[in-house]
Amino acid sequence: MGSSIQKAIELILSADRELLNILSTTAKVSLTSSVVALLIGVPIGLLLGTCRFPGRGALVVINRTLMGMPPVVCGLLFYLFFSGVGPFRHLKLLFTVKLMILAQVVLITPIVIGNMETFVSDIAPSLRETAKGLGFSAGRRFFLLVNECIYPIFSVYLLAFARAIAEVGAVSMVGGAIAWKTNVMTTAIMQYTNRGNFTLGIALGLILLSLSLLVNIILSLLQRRLSR
Repeated sequence: MGSSIQKAIELILSADRELLNILSTTAKVSLTSSVVALLIGVPIGLLLGTCRFPGRGALVVINRTLMGMPPVVCGLLFYLFFSGVGPFRHLKLLFTVKLMILAQVVLITPIVIGNMETFVSDIAPSLRETAKGLGFSAGRRFFLLVNECIYPIFSVYLLAFARAIAEVGAVSMVGGAIAWKTNVMTTAIMQYTNRGNFTLGIALGLILLSLSLLVNIILSLLQRRLSR
């Protein structure tokens, strides 16, 4: 065990080409999907948190259901849609990074919406009264709301990124874990461990744990800032 960990650390320090390729693909998939999910989810979360309209309750329930969607179910749906018998087969996106990103956006966006809706629902009434008393226009009320949500938006993004980088079910099904093409850290850990290549698996595991630790430290700092 100790020998494997030592070799894994040496592999990381040597900047192994295969390891760097996996990290590059992981970064591309996780960063892109989390940013897209943030751009889509934040406005919808703000809308659901501040506005009251017919059907809002149903939309909140649907979104909360999607927040718990199993990744393998999402992967299965995308596989069926984009496989050789699916309606979108002509796009030829199966086993590509683009489809991995798209699948992760579908998984992560409800999480962004749900977290923003929960936070905004708590502050919306008092914020609405303040804006009304100051005579703010609709545009200024929106910017006031966004300003109050700066730290929660950063926090939600970090949650989305953490969810993206740790996801394995959907990206494995739609990406195929193809070496030098669609292999990300989570799928590579499974793949190389099954092959008995514990050195690369442990190296990727150490990097993944380090990233998770970093994200949690930043989230903790943001939560302390919000509580002040």
